[in-house]
Amino acid sequence: MRFGSLLPLLLLVSALRAAAQQGGGDIGGLISQDLFNEMLKHRNDGNCPGKGFYTYDAFITAAKSFGGFGTTGDTDTRKREIAAFLAQTSHETTGGWATAPDGPYAWGYCFLKEQGNPGDYCVANQQWPCAPGKKYYGRGPIQISYNYNYGPAGKAINYDLLSNPDAVATDPVISFKTALWFWMTPQSPKPSCHAVITGQWQPSAADNAAGRVPGYGVITNIINGGIECGKGSNPQVVDRIGFYKRYCDLLKVGYGNNLDCYNQRPFA
Repeated sequence: MRFGSLLPLLLLVSALRAAAQQGGGDIGGLISQDLFNEMLKHRNDGNCPGKGFYTYDAFITAAKSFGGFGTTGDTDTRKREIAAFLAQTSHETTGGWATAPDGPYAWGYCFLKEQGNPGDYCVANQQWPCAPGKKYYGRGPIQISYNYNYGPAGKAINYDLLSNPDAVATDPVISFKTALWFWMTPQSPKPSCHAVITGQWQPSAADNAAGRVPGYGVITNIINGGIECGKGSNPQVVDRIGFYKRYCDLLKVGYGNNLDCYNQRPFA
């Protein structure tokens, strides 16, 4: 075969390599089932209510419904997004404690539902009205709460979560999809978590004045800033960072800057 006939093939290989560097591809190429199991090492512990629920296959299936998740940017950016998502959701579902086997950050994804005796989390909303007798307390990886979140999440994934909120704690793919919906969707004035971790969000003058600068810390602010941010060091933010660092280490990627929100004012 003459060299000239190889040229189109070489150009194709080069183009595919460039595309891979810019983003795209299957997140399964970055996080294998074995790595997923190591990251969420004790999620199937006998004492975890979520035992057997949060599977690798459910995570990958749900992720494929949100094309930009874990596929945006270079390889390090993609890895950081996976680490950040699993870290924030691990904090929301943690069953760990300070002296837990393998450390507190190996116990993410232990819980399915908000603990105790939660209320109905129903507020008056014409667009997303509560269904009779249904409760919208925290469920799933992000512990999605309130009818005004269940409603649009359900619309986005084509499932009536207002009528059947328990699906978030009984169907693992739906459960992951609700968390990914929250992750990928901006809710003004908050950017999406996805936009922050992939470097697409640029803070406004008001954000800069409030100390809200790009980094993992802003994601914590998006999720629970009213309770955890702008109050100096606190155990909740420390826990979120601990999960993130462990997962970044397992994915062999740097943490980036601005991991906490200690000095950030919450979004309005």
